Amino acid sequence: MSELRWDPLKKNWIIMAHEKGRIPRDFFRERKPRILSVCPFCYGKEEKTSPEVFVVRPESSPADTPGWQVRVIPNKYPVLNAEGRPDERSRGLFRSMEGVGVHEIIIETPDHERGLADLSPGEIVNVLFAYRARMLALRGDDRLRYVLLFKNYGEEAGEGISHSHSQLIAVPVVPPVTAAEIEACREFHESEGDCLLCAMLRQERAEGERIILENEHFIAFAPYASGFPFEMRIFPLVHCHDFSRITDQEMASLASALKDVLQRLKKLLRDPSYNFILHTAPPPPQAEENANGLPGCYHWHLEMIPRLTKITGLEWGSGFQVNPMPPEPAAAFLREVNISALDEPFDIIYRFSQE
Repeated sequence: MSELRWDPLKKNWIIMAHEKGRIPRDFFRERKPRILSVCPFCYGKEEKTSPEVFVVRPESSPADTPGWQVRVIPNKYPVLNAEGRPDERSRGLFRSMEGVGVHEIIIETPDHERGLADLSPGEIVNVLFAYRARMLALRGDDRLRYVLLFKNYGEEAGEGISHSHSQLIAVPVVPPVTAAEIEACREFHESEGDCLLCAMLRQERAEGERIILENEHFIAFAPYASGFPFEMRIFPLVHCHDFSRITDQEMASLASALKDVLQRLKKLLRDPSYNFILHTAPPPPQAEENANGLPGCYHWHLEMIPRLTKITGLEWGSGFQVNPMPPEPAAAFLREVNISALDEPFDIIYRFSQE
């Protein structure tokens, strides 16, 4: 039986169009092989990309040569321009500004055949370390108001080059999705004196049926109002509004959680395409750490969306999302996946250089 569920963070209704008996193989999608004659992200092709702006590599290894573990480069075809000022212009009802921003590629591994799910937790830590470093570095640019980190994996998710990578785009305005989430959290904080997402986590943990995993610092669950089949969110258990504040110990826990859920998706759904997006608070104004009130009301998190269904006219025309796999059975299927132990200790050694 169908059901409508309200998402208090996104402030929208989700249609759970549950058909009894649906199982993971109902969502299998054939992956089309893509042939790439020359991959610019592989070892030995560094000259085909822009010079690296951040890298994890041995200290003795020269820049823009093989030997790196994670490499961050400016996108050769950016959606925004690095030069200029985002001065706003108005003409009647219409407003515009220069398309100023930063667009970078985080190449997650030199191995063309390995995806993020195949990397060790220690290797994933290096990727997360690059995320944090670049977010902090770009905060020095007063033209930018938000840094968006995301990953497109697979053709259905918009991946352009089939070599494991994620992307960073820094923009001169707070994106509408982030602004709407912050507003929902502000309203809840003002009325209840609590973080909306902390309250959500307490309820998810109390009910338990949508939890996929929990470790020392992080929890992964299929949200009550999931808009997509097998959608997941990963939250820090301790309240924090800003991803860039993550500690090295927390980064190791996040790497293990991310490895775990990606392996579960890969094994359960035959390596599906997916997007994940890091939702974090915008940086505070210079020297005004608490001026925007975000430390108390917002809670950073990672949203992961397998691309198993298509958006139709109903979704575009109404704003409703239709999910044929409710989160309770989705979480149960994901929990039941047998994956190898991921709790083995590993050393975190950062070796990096930055402009």
